[in-house]
Amino acid sequence: MPVELDSTDWRILKELQADGRMTNIALATKIGLSAPPCLRRVRALEEAGLITGYTALVDEAALGYPLTAFVMVRLHNQAEADLRAFENRILGWPLVREAHMLSGESDFMLKCIARDLTSFQDFVLNELTAATNVASVKTFLTIRRAKREPGIPIQPAAPARN
Repeated sequence: MPVELDSTDWRILKELQADGRMTNIALATKIGLSAPPCLRRVRALEEAGLITGYTALVDEAALGYPLTAFVMVRLHNQAEADLRAFENRILGWPLVREAHMLSGESDFMLKCIARDLTSFQDFVLNELTAATNVASVKTFLTIRRAKREPGIPIQPAAPARN
């Protein structure tokens, strides 16, 4: 059953996307509610599955992972069991931070981080290309990140969900 969101719910989502550590009192003040109804709304958004968790964004390079790469993977077979097997394999690779199944020429796009080019190459050669069902791999090293904005775009007057 779809959840109806009003403008206050959208403001809550926008503020929490910008700062998930914000206290309930600070959030209530920003959106113009008192603390108890604000907390009830946040909990309702969590229970509805619209807020799925809270996390810290870390600086990968400052923590020793300056290399970011995207990898396009094509599989030999795209039967559901083969796709699931590859997805399960991805879960065990710490360098893979995101994985998306695609339509088109490639079957998956992986976002990887690494301490250096050697460790990334080791992963590609010893883990990824050696994995069952992998037909081809194309790697793309990033030069710099131009934008990092997690979440969804929330406009001042977001429409109600259908």
